[in-house]
Amino acid sequence: MGILFFLISCTSQNDPTIKIPKDASPITLTADQKTRVTQDNAFAIDLFKQTLGSTTETNVFISPLSVSIALGMAWNGANGQTKAEMETTLKMSGQSAETINSYYKIMQSTLPGIDPTTKLNIANSLWYKTGFPVKSDYLKVNTDYFGAYVKELDFSKAWAVDTINNWCAKKTNNLIKDPLDKINNDDVMFLVNAIYFKGIWRKRFETKNTKEADFTTETGAMTKVNMMYQKDTFAYAANSYAQFLDMPYGNKAYSMTVILPAEGKTTNYVLSQLTAENWNNTINNMTTKEVEVYMPRFKNKNKFTLNSPLQKMGMNLAFSSLANFRNIAEMNLFISRVIHDTYVEVTEEGTEAAAVTIIGVTMTSMPVPQPTPIFRVNKPFLYVIREKSTGVILFIGKMGNVEKY
Repeated sequence: MGILFFLISCTSQNDPTIKIPKDASPITLTADQKTRVTQDNAFAIDLFKQTLGSTTETNVFISPLSVSIALGMAWNGANGQTKAEMETTLKMSGQSAETINSYYKIMQSTLPGIDPTTKLNIANSLWYKTGFPVKSDYLKVNTDYFGAYVKELDFSKAWAVDTINNWCAKKTNNLIKDPLDKINNDDVMFLVNAIYFKGIWRKRFETKNTKEADFTTETGAMTKVNMMYQKDTFAYAANSYAQFLDMPYGNKAYSMTVILPAEGKTTNYVLSQLTAENWNNTINNMTTKEVEVYMPRFKNKNKFTLNSPLQKMGMNLAFSSLANFRNIAEMNLFISRVIHDTYVEVTEEGTEAAAVTIIGVTMTSMPVPQPTPIFRVNKPFLYVIREKSTGVILFIGKMGNVEKY
């Protein structure tokens, strides 16, 4: 038997006729919840590094928040050393179950409402096979903390796949329509988390200013891109190895921070310096100044199996026949696969992104001042989409090669 856990997160562009709103009010977190944000961002950076190390793809985009929520739901079903290893991987160590689950709950309840001009919906569902003896306490934690829609479903019916996919399509504004290809005979449960984000730049690029320009790829080759341009006031920082530019969406609750390696540095070098601590220091030390911004229009798709990256992060037992998921049911279950599908598109108006995380569980038998900075993204770069008041990272990516789009 098996269980599949889905997580979906998406972003798209807002109606350009919407007026620029008043700046967002910050989300208030407890001290423990602030610690969890720091831990979750450490997980985000670690997962991104491990994913980059496990693929030959030059362009990589993931949603660590998606993976974190999916694994958070799975973590509630784990026990013993399996659960302890998941806590290590997710950087949960030292936190109580109440703190951890409350963190996921407050993220899902507060993030969607912080910007009325940016659509962010977070939805969870739990589908279990007819007759599968899932524990009531496990169902309760998913409804109480994750707000999950719980449904018993006859997996043997041809329409069962469509039922789950239709829910996914509805929650993602039809951006992700068919994440589930089939239901195997051994599948007993599907946990689905959907995140949908739709927004525009606070300061949009004018299409008339987009011109063809050169982009030097990771391999040193030269390619043509559609380079967007604007000169405006942004939060900016620079240090010995990179420039950082923060471009807000909507009422400035959400933003994309673009990280451009300094001359002679690479994205790999920048990542080697990147930790949750110095990321926070850089963000907190940004100053507002007028910047000339050259940013390529781009889009990218990825599909990763995250088993190996997560194992390298300390989550080993969960993938083995020795796994303990007895908080789900009194059966021998283990995670068979963690699949992560993503899409991102950046244009003059804003950003569109999507991520699907599938967790399958199987039953065993420092700023440098510049007077007028020029931020010319004409070589490989990194980018992070985050909620600014909490600091939580929703998406993180690297573009090693941009094709004309």
